Amino acid sequence: MNIKGISLNTSFTAQTLPVQKERKSFLDDIHSKVRNASDMTDTIVVPRTIFKGYLGIMTGTTLVTLGGLIDRNKHPKAFKGTMATGLLTSLYGTWAFVRPFIVKDANGVQKQK
Repeated sequence: MNIKGISLNTSFTAQTLPVQKERKSFLDDIHSKVRNASDMTDTIVVPRTIFKGYLGIMTGTTLVTLGGLIDRNKHPKAFKGTMATGLLTSLYGTWAFVRPFIVKDANGVQKQK
């Protein structure tokens, strides 16, 4: 393959593209309406066991509520299953929440100030 010549075409035309407005996201709208910016960025450090306790209690309460909505005469296994699971989950959540205060030598408990 032989190249016989290269032609240079230097007639470029500058075209301006239309400027698009920046779209604001949902979070930008919320940030713009907040008076104190630290309200959006505050964080709380919670020990892992207490966080597990919160999750267990909330999940257990939800399961017990769901079990209460199920008709026990038509679906006895689903009723008993969701109730038992919800009660056990709430019991575990209570234990996980209270354990650092009862058992002082448990993992995750701060031993010194």
